[in-house]
Amino acid sequence: MRYNFELTDSNPDSSRRSLTPKEDVQWVPLKSHPVFTSSSSSAVADGDAPRNLLAWDGTSRLYYWDSNKRCLHRISVRLGEPEPTSVLAATPSKVLQADVRIDFVVNKISINGDGSALLLAGSDGLCVMYLYGRNSTKNNTIVCRTVSIGSQIYFNENNVIRTLQVSWHPYSNTHLGVLSSDSVFRLFDLSLDLLQPEQEYYLQPVEPGSSRNAAAICPVDFSFGGDHMWDRFSVFVLFSDGSTYILCPIVPFGSIHKWESVLEIYSDAHTFGLKSANQTAISNSSLAISWLEATFPELNDEAIEEENTSVLKARPYALFDASLCLQGPLRKVHHDGEDDNSAVRVAECEGRAVSFLYNIVSKDSILVTAWSGGQLQIDALADEIQPVWIVGSPPRLRVNSHDRILALAMICESISGEIHVVKIDQPLDHTVWLGHPPPLMRLAIVDLALPRKTEDGSNIMLFSDPLVPERIYSVHYGGIDSIVLHFLPFTNQSSGKDETIRTPSVHPILSTCQADDSSPLCGFAALSDAFGYSWIVGVTSMQECVVLEMKTWNLLLPMLVDLKKKSPGFEERKEGNMPDIISKELLSGPKVVLVPQTSPNLRSVSADSIEGRSTLHQYFKLFHENYVEYAHKVYFELKHHEPQLKRIIDDQHARLNEAEEKLLKVEEKQSGLKDRVDHAIHAHNLLEQRLQHLRNLPGAHKKPLSKAEREFKSELDNFTGVELDALRTSIDTLKARLRRHTQSGKDNVLKQQRQISGKNYVQDIQMSQLKSALAKLSLVNSENSKKVKLVESALKSQESSRG
Repeated sequence: MRYNFELTDSNPDSSRRSLTPKEDVQWVPLKSHPVFTSSSSSAVADGDAPRNLLAWDGTSRLYYWDSNKRCLHRISVRLGEPEPTSVLAATPSKVLQADVRIDFVVNKISINGDGSALLLAGSDGLCVMYLYGRNSTKNNTIVCRTVSIGSQIYFNENNVIRTLQVSWHPYSNTHLGVLSSDSVFRLFDLSLDLLQPEQEYYLQPVEPGSSRNAAAICPVDFSFGGDHMWDRFSVFVLFSDGSTYILCPIVPFGSIHKWESVLEIYSDAHTFGLKSANQTAISNSSLAISWLEATFPELNDEAIEEENTSVLKARPYALFDASLCLQGPLRKVHHDGEDDNSAVRVAECEGRAVSFLYNIVSKDSILVTAWSGGQLQIDALADEIQPVWIVGSPPRLRVNSHDRILALAMICESISGEIHVVKIDQPLDHTVWLGHPPPLMRLAIVDLALPRKTEDGSNIMLFSDPLVPERIYSVHYGGIDSIVLHFLPFTNQSSGKDETIRTPSVHPILSTCQADDSSPLCGFAALSDAFGYSWIVGVTSMQECVVLEMKTWNLLLPMLVDLKKKSPGFEERKEGNMPDIISKELLSGPKVVLVPQTSPNLRSVSADSIEGRSTLHQYFKLFHENYVEYAHKVYFELKHHEPQLKRIIDDQHARLNEAEEKLLKVEEKQSGLKDRVDHAIHAHNLLEQRLQHLRNLPGAHKKPLSKAEREFKSELDNFTGVELDALRTSIDTLKARLRRHTQSGKDNVLKQQRQISGKNYVQDIQMSQLKSALAKLSLVNSENSKKVKLVESALKSQESSRG
């Protein structure tokens, strides 16, 4: 049984509203939602640029950007209810509006890992909308804070730099990667600076002065690596001629990584790098180890290792005398080890490369390149990625007053040299840490047979399935296709060399070019739940929604079973461990009575004759051998198996009783669980009311003091609480002593002056000194009091201004 909860807002003015029984909410099929069924004109198109205006947060919320109204729809969805194949959506949906004017055409939206920020990207603008936080509500529309990213770099009036691809980093919710037309990859930290990037990498795929087509060195797309070895610190860059390059290592400052993953590559560098006989491998692994130890200082802390730390936070660090190498172009290697150095492009692919997808399946890193001619080039990395630096090329660093790195920039060049050939079946331990780019193993070339709509070819977007990583979706002008990989070099290795390799299967899922007035897709999302069900959602430019259920069972290549080969001990297990309750002889029935062919005709034989009696005796003997003995066998086996059958029946009854008891417990728990859910909802509503009352209290929205202000206030508190009180106490003590001394000395002043004239002179001097000291102390006290009052007034004015 599944339960879906939606956060609720009892206050209509709150920005984070949700669904409760208090609101009139209906659950309708997603394809019938009013957002998609409302009559509207065709969405504004930005030329032939690929567009995806649909995003899913991975749990229960779907986001759709309305290009006509320039607003964002947040739709709450329920997967697999009431039927496993259904997708329900809540109506009415939430409408989110940016607090600034979005004056550019949005071609792509994407949500970060924790679902708190959404990217709005276009050819003329790049914004991030914060879905929660300090929002406001206006005319039943939630106004969200929206900021512009890199406006001085990309969207300046005097600048012609275009953004080619924008993507959230998979290990940080605040870092955004941007690849632009000036061949620069930038990484922005939205929590610190929205205008200047945290990291900049200037891509130089060819040496200066080398003859090569200028159009071939233009970047097209990029993708971050997955959770496998050094892939998690890698960025894959695709150029228009189909060549692929790698930048490694690139890590966002402050990103979170698994302890086991970092420790795995740290141990690999020590095992295969430092212990290698090659000096180049030792040098490269030493640089990688120093980078890891500086980026993750916990690797050298044995105390932290003993505590079994689960995650590590990346520290800002860069090698001061080395810049990253642009590894590539990655070359194709055949299964027999013959390298394809003639050209990166193959004859089967037409046009230019348009998009790129990195996908990881178990131990295999899959690279899919889409071409404008409608072909997909599917490759797999035949070796592990290792970081490579170019020593002697220092990066540019920006540091603060404490020498902490705030930003870095470096020029990444490609090392030209001999291409190292690796056979797939040879050990890879002899080729690691030598600085060679990992080769590619060609898996397949898939022709989608797309119709030619433009002279430049087709724009293809690639997505991976959230449940089955072997399945890839290609979204294009003609619709949606599903490509399933049945062979991977390392995940499912072939048992024999002569075994045939199964090619990928291509299945058209949705076609949008059946009629002349076809409506291309402008939104795509792949949904999945925890029960193994998967759906795809497509939205056309006419705001029509299509929901299709995808089958995930029996999708991949089934396990081959040789029926001729029997596993050892199969007959013994069958005869010994699985005894038959009734033997096969009894199940086959009694034997057929065979009448002798030489017997005379029974009608001509008299019963009293010798021949008749002999024939009767013969038939009686046959009946006894076949039927009577068979009846005795049946009777004996039934008697013999009676205890066993009784035991089996008792066991079945016991299991039935146990199942009935479990069902009763489930029914009892069901009522209790329903009560607990109702109680939780009631408690949640009460907490929301209390929270709203607290928000309405004076001073609840005051900005807290900064660190410097808190330190200054603590110093003032110490001064007023300790030093000023001690000074006042000393002054009061001196005044009391002075009064006592003057009162007791009035009667004996004349007598002491007459008797001891020398002592009177000394006493006068002491009195004058004491009076001067008292006057100075009074002056200091008055000045300190004035300073304290001035500081207190300043603090009160600051607190009132913030309130």
